[in-house]
Amino acid sequence: MAEVTLITGGARSGKSAHALELARKRYSRRALIATAVALDEEMKERILRHQKERGDAFRTIEEPLRLAEAISSCAGQIDVAVVDCLTVWLGNLYHHADEGGLSIEDHVERFLAVLDRPPCDLILVTNEVGWGIVPENRLARVFRDRAGVLNRRVAQKARHVYLLCCGISLALKGEPSHG
Repeated sequence: MAEVTLITGGARSGKSAHALELARKRYSRRALIATAVALDEEMKERILRHQKERGDAFRTIEEPLRLAEAISSCAGQIDVAVVDCLTVWLGNLYHHADEGGLSIEDHVERFLAVLDRPPCDLILVTNEVGWGIVPENRLARVFRDRAGVLNRRVAQKARHVYLLCCGISLALKGEPSHG
């Protein structure tokens, strides 16, 4: 049965690099499911930097909203899919809530259902957003809380969970990383 790995941590902690390294070491048929949308110049530069880091070692699937469907599309074609990242995906859902008849909760539940029987191994990258200052506005607090609940629910389903801090991986669940 396919395995789910969750990698969490703060901004610029090395989460994406660790996820890609795990995928490179263990798998030959790899995909990267990118959830980011290039809405401004800074984000365009980030996306280009990530593409350059990956090179052609990963098939890239760009999907900012329908994550469950993107993961399911990998069945039989991919050994591992790296999803980068869940908190960006959740933020995208806020901007496009109820488009196509699906609420944020609908999207989240579909995604979580895929984790019960993933079509390939999954390495999921997320941000730990609850360790900072309490946001001053309600929308940001609701997002922080939803992200925390999403991370907790994914971690419950994951076989391996790693926390990245200062580029160092700490195994929280499952055997330690060998990289």
